[in-house]
Amino acid sequence: MAKSREERELLKLAIENDDDELVYFLISKRPESTFRHFTRFNINNLTNSQCINNFRFDKHMIFQLANSLNLPEKIVCPNRTVVYQVDALCMLLRRMAYPNRLSDLESLFGRPKSTLSFAISKTLDIIHDRFGHLLKNLNNAWFNGRLQIYADKINEKGAPLKNCIGFIDGTVRPICRPTHNQRVCFNGHKRVHALKFQSIVSPDGMICNLYGPMEGRRHDCALLRASNIMEYFETDMRRDRGGLPYCVYGDPAYPIRDYIICPFKAAQPSPEEEIFNRRMSSVRQCVEWQFGKIIANFAFLDFKKNLKIFLQPVAKYYIVGALLTNCHSCLYSSQTSEYFDLEPPTLEEYLQR
Repeated sequence: MAKSREERELLKLAIENDDDELVYFLISKRPESTFRHFTRFNINNLTNSQCINNFRFDKHMIFQLANSLNLPEKIVCPNRTVVYQVDALCMLLRRMAYPNRLSDLESLFGRPKSTLSFAISKTLDIIHDRFGHLLKNLNNAWFNGRLQIYADKINEKGAPLKNCIGFIDGTVRPICRPTHNQRVCFNGHKRVHALKFQSIVSPDGMICNLYGPMEGRRHDCALLRASNIMEYFETDMRRDRGGLPYCVYGDPAYPIRDYIICPFKAAQPSPEEEIFNRRMSSVRQCVEWQFGKIIANFAFLDFKKNLKIFLQPVAKYYIVGALLTNCHSCLYSSQTSEYFDLEPPTLEEYLQR
């Protein structure tokens, strides 16, 4: 009994002094219940720099994000454990922020990995079910009210098009090799097993549309057809002040339509065509910046060894990662919005239902 008390006191001291090695050593010797008792998570004990490092948002913004996402005050896990709103959001953010195992997070949150798994999964489902529609269509008030502003900002950056409102592209997200039907997910171009997504990025740094997942072997045109983006533009084709239909710009993989513009594909383009391709390519790079921001903020989504489609909701993780990246852009701006000198919508404008 005396030895047990000594270990508890030593564990308290190790936690207070941030001695991770000693904490892990003592945890490995103590039962799980004792570990939970002494290391229960409290965000108020963290500094802003620690919050940004662990969760990608500072302390104040985490509370604001939890309220804007309208998460329940208490999340009841299937094992009847109760996790509070901010704690559950922090668990999800920490899980996605960097490659980790659930057992690695026990020391931070003071919960067993079973509870962490339940809480993270439930929070992920809540955010996806409530706000996934923001990425599925373009009929959003904050987007439709800015079309002419988008076109003007892109044109001001030297783009020859005066009616371009955004940029469309597909991205290949590597995953662990599936145990069944692995050829369906194999992308021959990237030489990796993957899921594919298609995004439209606006000049304020927002991912205004995200379609996916599709099998890694599929071409970008297959995603375009399945996403119904063409039907949206055809049935609700809006025009700029000059009477031209608004369009998005993509790479040579996409077909040319009134509302989808691509580079000139001639083997020997004329000088005018070369200038057009070069000037549009210089502004189109922002779509790659946003793909990179998702992975930079939530590096767990880029750790393919732990992205196993038969064991985890891999696609749901990426979709929620895109939503949270948009939230991050609303609160902290982004490289794209700074490049085009256009502020994104506020968090409340973006998440309004």
